[in-house]
Amino acid sequence: MPEQADQNGQLAHNSAPPGLSLRHVGKRFGSFEAISNLSLEVPEGEFAVFLGPSGCGKSTLLRMVAGLEAPNGGEIHLGGRRIDSLPPGDRGVAMVFQHYALYPHMTVRQNMEFGLRNIGTQATEIARRVADAAEMLEIGTLLERKPAQLSGGQRQRVAIGRAIVKEPRIFLFDEPLSNLDAALRARTRVELARLHQRMRATMVFVTHDQVEAMTMATRIVVMNRGRIEQVGTPIEVYRRPATRFVASFIGTPAMNFLPVARLEEQAGMAVAVLANGARVATAIPAAAVPAGEVTLGIRAEDLHPGSGMAATIEVIERLGERTLVHVRLTDGATLIYDEPGDAELEIGQPVALSPDGQAAHLFDADGRACAAEAR
Repeated sequence: MPEQADQNGQLAHNSAPPGLSLRHVGKRFGSFEAISNLSLEVPEGEFAVFLGPSGCGKSTLLRMVAGLEAPNGGEIHLGGRRIDSLPPGDRGVAMVFQHYALYPHMTVRQNMEFGLRNIGTQATEIARRVADAAEMLEIGTLLERKPAQLSGGQRQRVAIGRAIVKEPRIFLFDEPLSNLDAALRARTRVELARLHQRMRATMVFVTHDQVEAMTMATRIVVMNRGRIEQVGTPIEVYRRPATRFVASFIGTPAMNFLPVARLEEQAGMAVAVLANGARVATAIPAAAVPAGEVTLGIRAEDLHPGSGMAATIEVIERLGERTLVHVRLTDGATLIYDEPGDAELEIGQPVALSPDGQAAHLFDADGRACAAEAR
């Protein structure tokens, strides 16, 4: 079973070494509640990604860990030590921002040394740390350059190097790839994942980009409106979303949703009967589906051409190795399904689609997923 957050967002990881612990943390800005009674455990050595739309509270949460915002309630612990009352410099954290925040008049070396010199670190120790970080990030040839002489990707590496030399207990990344072009973002994602594997350090990364979350995280924390929707590995939140929000936010394209006209039972499992009369036999026990409004969720790759729901092609998206086909059903509902990249299709072409019921999801009126058999 995937690990789930309880009603307070707590992730069961009791046997793990002490990492970052948030206990009933809250944050208000005037009458606006940005974070509501949030609890979470990030085990030591994990690469956790806080994922959610703009305004969900993920950056506010990161800033409270860093000491840049003060919580209105709750406790923050790092490595078994409570830190929410400590100044930022005493918390054992290092933060990499969306904007590089490098000193333009200093060289790369001086930028990386600056924080260590301010706290009186010995010159030999500073030199060792800078050399080690520069080798790790492959920026040794850039040490005597100034930020204006660097590309965006090189500046971001320097900002990460400045964090590495602090040798913190935890690295905090606040959307650090947002200012990079698409190709550079892809390369930097891989570099950060490799960096985590080499350092085995605890990292918390904030993003609204699900691709960044899916490709880098060992565990994703999906947030919405100041609360945790689900905590799990990338494959868990993709295959077994705990809520309709998670199902719609994770995955490209988003999951398709269709209202269920009524439910039937077959061999103890729920059969969803749709408005167009199609029957979808699911792997969800009928007893797990509550009375009331129910919605069927099905991903694009789990819809297959064949006998089934009649539809008409409206839009064709050619993406190279795959083609996304937007269709409209006879009852007016719209769906997206997958075809191979070289599929011969035309706008207006009629198709028939069969959902893979074993991969289907059911959500209740509150948007909670109905428990399915292990897939």
